[in-house]
Amino acid sequence: MKKFLRGSIIILFCLCLPATLMAQDYLSEAQALFDQGGVDNLKQAGDLYLKYIEANPNSYEAHWKAAQAYRNYGDEANKAQVEGWKGICKEYGNKAMALAEKATEIEPDKVEGYYFYGLSVAVYSDGTGIMTAIREGLKGKTQSSLEKAYEIDKMYNDGGPMIALGRFWFVLPGIAGRDVDKSVELLREFQQNFPDDPEGQIYLAESLMKKSKKQFGDEAKGLLEKAVQNGDADQKAKAEKLLKKL
Repeated sequence: MKKFLRGSIIILFCLCLPATLMAQDYLSEAQALFDQGGVDNLKQAGDLYLKYIEANPNSYEAHWKAAQAYRNYGDEANKAQVEGWKGICKEYGNKAMALAEKATEIEPDKVEGYYFYGLSVAVYSDGTGIMTAIREGLKGKTQSSLEKAYEIDKMYNDGGPMIALGRFWFVLPGIAGRDVDKSVELLREFQQNFPDDPEGQIYLAESLMKKSKKQFGDEAKGLLEKAVQNGDADQKAKAEKLLKKL
């Protein structure tokens, strides 16, 4: 009887082992695709993370990384203006939100789930329009998620929670509670920690211009000129466009 039980256990182990190894392959392949970047690779990375989640439904890492991949997929589709990008942002922003929210349930004291939830709402809003997202009640959840990420580790992802929360307070329409003062405060904090980041320079300049071109115009101009010098093509174009408004 004991020999039979031992044999059964060995057989069960051998049957389960290939599935376990396959799941690990999904994880490593997904990470490799994510690291390569590009619209198609990001979608494939998210799909592979989902396959890993099927075998490991309580994996915190797979949930937040899937959210990150799908969020980036929508964001890159938007930047590249691929056909149907709004539908991509809506669908995959929504998927990313659900995955990130599940991550916060699995590990409520870790930063990634909250952070990528907030970023995923932004992508979803690119597809649906910000007023639709607000009507769906996402403003409060986005704010609380980004504030939680800031509280846990504001330096995560090169200060991601700082710049994301600062931008959040700027992009809200006035009727939804835009707060330019909060935006400037957070983006100044980001700028102090990451003074050479072009995105931070652009966002702070834009918030300062909204606050008062007369009072902060010179500071905004200096920030935008730095962004033109150091940013990528998209950042340079955005900075140059804002400079024309000063």
